[in-house]
Amino acid sequence: MWWPAFRSQSDALRALVIGVGLCWSVAFVLVALVYRLELYADGAMFSYAVAVQDVWAFHWHNISSRASVFLLTLLPAEIYVGLSADPRAGVFIYGLLFYLAPLAGLIGTFAADRSSGRLIFLYACCSTALLCPLIFGFPTEMWLAHAMFWPTLAVSHYAKRTVVGSALAFLMFLALAFTHEGALVLEFSIVATLAMRGLRDASFLRAAAILIVVLAACAAVKIIIPPDEYYADVLLRAALHFFDIKIFEVNIVALLFGTMVLFSVLVAVFSRLTPERAHLYAAAMVVGLLSIYWSWFDRSIHASSRYYMRTALVIATPMLGALAALLAIYRDGRLARSVPGAERVMTWLKRLKRLPLASAFMLVTLVHVVETGKFVSAWTHYSAAVAALATSNQSDPGLGDSRFVSSNRIPASLNRLSWFSTTPYLSILLADFEPKRLVIDPNGNYFWLSCATATTNEKAQRAVPAATRELIRIYSCLHRS
Repeated sequence: MWWPAFRSQSDALRALVIGVGLCWSVAFVLVALVYRLELYADGAMFSYAVAVQDVWAFHWHNISSRASVFLLTLLPAEIYVGLSADPRAGVFIYGLLFYLAPLAGLIGTFAADRSSGRLIFLYACCSTALLCPLIFGFPTEMWLAHAMFWPTLAVSHYAKRTVVGSALAFLMFLALAFTHEGALVLEFSIVATLAMRGLRDASFLRAAAILIVVLAACAAVKIIIPPDEYYADVLLRAALHFFDIKIFEVNIVALLFGTMVLFSVLVAVFSRLTPERAHLYAAAMVVGLLSIYWSWFDRSIHASSRYYMRTALVIATPMLGALAALLAIYRDGRLARSVPGAERVMTWLKRLKRLPLASAFMLVTLVHVVETGKFVSAWTHYSAAVAALATSNQSDPGLGDSRFVSSNRIPASLNRLSWFSTTPYLSILLADFEPKRLVIDPNGNYFWLSCATATTNEKAQRAVPAATRELIRIYSCLHRS
């Protein structure tokens, strides 16, 4: 076995977690760019907005509280389009910047983490490996929130209590807060971890003061730049359902839960026969059963549910962050005596067996790899079908124009990857900005652009052909005044 090459099982587990986390962070970039995942779902609308140089006017003024994503990924791409008149390169840059976030977050965490053994960095890698594949491919702003959480946590704990250190902590908190409303939960959790040092600790007081200022800034931006009336109700409904338990009633959650339960039961059974190899036999049996399931029974695709798994990040990321901070503070000798249950948690963590943990970690990784592969394969076939329809001579004038065609012409088995509100924009992007037909989902009831906004963009000078922007103007004016 390869475990004895390390000084201890803990070192081996640490190397495994860091290695897998870094591999995922690199794979996210490569896979996304090769298969153009920046175009999936809402990403089609965002990419089109970059190409026609109107990201803020098209949508981002409605979600000004997520300005960090706009400033870090979309605006640079839009500026490049303006300078180069190359919309294709602009969309590529947007995808590159967006999917680089986890890797950049890990690098930032490594640089800021001063804990013994860089525990925060270790848990950041673990979180990246376990949680990010759940949402990979969908352009939710929680992708950046997760990436920024870990370096912000490290900076909050270890930035020097100087003007420069405090300014850095403030900027990190501010940038994190403006990724997504859910990031405020992450920020409260960071302050809570600092409270474990004691309520009089200087780092805790600094973070608490920063959080108050950041919350005031978030409220001010909401008031100064409110969403359009059309979006106000949509955003409210989305917020009310963010923590709906039904979100987790999906195949990927059941598969991961079932895998872990089955593995735990098998470890318990084999432990009575061969304690030292129980985890290996259990893992091998689970892999065999998963192979049978994927080969013979599974027909699911973890696609649209990737959007809703952002809730899992808001719940699980602070938990992992709290464990990382607790361990770091404990090893630093700064844990306040008044922290309830801290010693019990530390005792429980010390008793965990490293080899079964490593096996469980790899089983989760296997599930993520296979499910990601299935998603990418399905996306490849679906996007090819949309491209073929957008460049065909088929037409459904009943949709409002002879240059419109229904996405219902795509086989239902492929159409599972559709995102009805962004299909028209996707068809333009896949047709290299010169579609013969605008592909439209006839069941769509959500329309991104008002007639006025689309008309203004059509009349402006842009790198995307005017005839293409005219199609979007006609489509928008049919549905929104």
